[in-house]
Amino acid sequence: MKLLPFLADKIGSIGAFIAAAGCAACFPALGALGASIGLGALAQFEGLFINTLLPIFAGVALLANLISWFNHRVGYRGLLSISGPCMVLATLFLFWTDDWSTQMFYVGIALMIVVSLLDVISPANKQCEVKK
Repeated sequence: MKLLPFLADKIGSIGAFIAAAGCAACFPALGALGASIGLGALAQFEGLFINTLLPIFAGVALLANLISWFNHRVGYRGLLSISGPCMVLATLFLFWTDDWSTQMFYVGIALMIVVSLLDVISPANKQCEVKK
């Protein structure tokens, strides 16, 4: 059971990054990076990436991080790990038309990737046991 949230977090973070990088019109900085690594051919699927895949991958990462927080009970890591997917989902569903939403989206994607790398480098340890 510990491997599933670990892998789901990584899949969600990487999938959200690739889905965002495949949409040059929506996110120019990630689109330029995506085009440089060969994702420019996916431009015809921008609608699918932004409307379907990006929320799914961000949701998977959020769910995996919530499960991981519930298992490990490390408060600051839990808050840090759910902040990125929440920022991405809030940008997509709540603040899409605001001028500052693109910057919030970039911070959310970067935070998802940093937390995923931090989880690989220094995995969380359980802090306390829940008495039943």
